[in-house]
Amino acid sequence: MRSFLYLLLLVAISSCTGQEPVQEEKINGITLVATRNPIDSTGITPIKNYNANYAVIVPYAWMRSLEEPQVNYEEERGWWGEKPTGVKATIKHMNEQDLDVLLKPQIWIGRGSYTGEINLKSEEEWKILENSYTDYIMKFANIAASENVAMFCIGTELDSFVELRPIYWNNLIQNIRDIYKGKLTYAGNWDSYKNVHFWEQLDYIGVDAYFPVSKEKTPDPLTIQESWKKWVDELSTLSRKLNKKILFAEYGYISADYAGLEPWKNAGEDRLENQKAQAILLQGLYDAVWKQEWFAGGFLWKHHAEDSRHRDFAKRFTTQGKEGEKVVAKNYLQTRN
Repeated sequence: MRSFLYLLLLVAISSCTGQEPVQEEKINGITLVATRNPIDSTGITPIKNYNANYAVIVPYAWMRSLEEPQVNYEEERGWWGEKPTGVKATIKHMNEQDLDVLLKPQIWIGRGSYTGEINLKSEEEWKILENSYTDYIMKFANIAASENVAMFCIGTELDSFVELRPIYWNNLIQNIRDIYKGKLTYAGNWDSYKNVHFWEQLDYIGVDAYFPVSKEKTPDPLTIQESWKKWVDELSTLSRKLNKKILFAEYGYISADYAGLEPWKNAGEDRLENQKAQAILLQGLYDAVWKQEWFAGGFLWKHHAEDSRHRDFAKRFTTQGKEGEKVVAKNYLQTRN
């Protein structure tokens, strides 16, 4: 009896010390562009320089158009980094450098059409899409399971597909759960993530966070701070409602004028390079969301392991060799436990 009372006393004392509960480490992620040729561990080392603890592998499949339902993925063609052998090797290189992996297979549609607008006319066409998408996604779910990948993304920006075929998605999630025991998410677009019906079946609410935050050529930090208030309220409300943390499955900005106006777009010839705009926008995002309790972390879009792939990307999303690279590294370091 005395020992029991003593134990209760210890518990009471420890509860009064005011110690904060241990916080879950933020996911500080970088998206790796699949490489055309094989890479070794030196191709992954620069990701560590961002103070990242997670990296994304994106093996693409493709559809010819919004109206053609077949999802095409061919193991014998395409880039090394998108083939199963290349994906497995890249996972190994990442794990050896203490990087957890998000495996994120996604679709590219001909002429750059938006995947959220898939427009099929018949039940037969929907079945072709569902069957071919299942073959594709389950191939990589099996790789995620066999390679002990930390997180798997079941789809990216598939608005109409998700909305119109709920039974299919419920079954797909269950099929993935049957073989894969890691964390699951889906990448909903910034303007449609609230409409996803299966968040409760996943571990994170994934958002591609291309929220408009500035109409200025070079944004004022105060403008960004004010603009984020609306989006933070929206995100935190859904997080509390579903008791799930928000994960930015993609985030980033181009390094060009007006980068905060329509952040999902690349810059045309009418916009000049503007590294300062990218850096200010990134810092504004970190200030607004990164330390929020409801926020799990996110994945910067994107990093190129092959020099030939980023030499001409002065105005594109990558922060490599730009002011934004230091901003990312500084903020990732600050939020590591």
